[in-house]
Amino acid sequence: MAKKAVATLHEGSSDGRAYSKVIKMVKNPKNGAYSFDEHMVPNEDVKDFFK
Repeated sequence: MAKKAVATLHEGSSDGRAYSKVIKMVKNPKNGAYSFDEHMVPNEDVKDFFK
């Protein structure tokens, strides 16, 4: 079942491959704890996300 579900995601247009999931670790200034900031961004904007 999983293979069929994955295969159907790749059919059709390739718009899904134009995006990447990026994860950045962000420090909370209040208590010093770290959290993760996750976004789906276009492949062209990945470097700008980390700046």
